[in-house]
Amino acid sequence: MTDPVEAVLHYGDGEFAVLKAGRFVRCVISGVEIPLPALRYWSVELQEPYLGPTELLARLAR
Repeated sequence: MTDPVEAVLHYGDGEFAVLKAGRFVRCVISGVEIPLPALRYWSVELQEPYLGPTELLARLAR
């Protein structure tokens, strides 16, 4: 079995582009691995992924 590889993405409006192939990205707030098929929340402006709406709101509140 291969080691999981963290992907590098470019986050756009409603979609993302894979710049470096991988199986997951890491939430910038919680550090939790997010499988790419489950990724639903990110910031286009900050180019950051979030586990869910709670983490997104926490980041925007900073």
